[in-house]
Amino acid sequence: MDGNFIIPVFILFGLGLLFGIILSIAYRQFKVVEDPRIDVVEELLPHANCGACGEPGCRAFAERVVNEGRNPAKCTVSSPEGLTRIANYLGVAVAEEEKWVARLQCAGGIQEAHNLAKYAGGLSTCRGEAVVVGGSKDCVWGCLGLGDCASACTFGAITMNEDGLPVVDPEKCTACNDCVEVCPKGLFQLMPISRKLIVQCKSLLEGDLAESKCTVACTACSRCVVDSAPGVIEIRNNLATINYDLNELTSPTATKRCPTGAIVWLEGNGQFEKTVRVDLPLGRVEERLRNEYFQ
Repeated sequence: MDGNFIIPVFILFGLGLLFGIILSIAYRQFKVVEDPRIDVVEELLPHANCGACGEPGCRAFAERVVNEGRNPAKCTVSSPEGLTRIANYLGVAVAEEEKWVARLQCAGGIQEAHNLAKYAGGLSTCRGEAVVVGGSKDCVWGCLGLGDCASACTFGAITMNEDGLPVVDPEKCTACNDCVEVCPKGLFQLMPISRKLIVQCKSLLEGDLAESKCTVACTACSRCVVDSAPGVIEIRNNLATINYDLNELTSPTATKRCPTGAIVWLEGNGQFEKTVRVDLPLGRVEERLRNEYFQ
């Protein structure tokens, strides 16, 4: 009886010892030695884990910086002092990186864009309104103005102006992509700040039909195409499209004859910093008709 009990115990002990030896050998053969500098660089990073650097988190970025020599300045959230500390620790230079910012491809605010209805749902968000036949605006491509992007921005770079449009502060913007992902209309695009010529419209309608829904809509009139260097702008699906491969050829001239102001030239500043007020916004012609004929 005792022998029957002892033999299985020895067998189990022997198997455990064998597997332990195998695991020990495998660990020695295949273990990955991690550079201790990764921990230090990660600690010097701001721990925002925002993804603006193109990596899923600060740890992954630290690994790329140490193992692949990636430029620390790719971390757009770090302060200049923080980048200097990382560079000094690693003994490398911080190469200058062009700043990227989020740009809104819509200028149709409360005054400019035709509204079909007033959203009164309990979920006062752009996503909540968008699921109701695309939102309350006549232009189905337009900004809904309920500020999902401002709420999603953890860096406080987006504020809503009086015209119901999100204004991006280029100084605070880290190009983290949160506003791009949260906008149900896909209106935000991350761009290098050197791209100064911007089309603030995504409507695919043409001419008077586009303008009847929003007074700053691109009407596909092609004036900007004629006024630009060859190949810089073309009309695609009734919308002016800029070829940024020729960005060095862009100029403010393209905006001069735009009849609606859909295309603008930005000198590194934020969009919509000043709201132009008029007595009767063209996007609210129905108010005048109601006052004249139905009182």
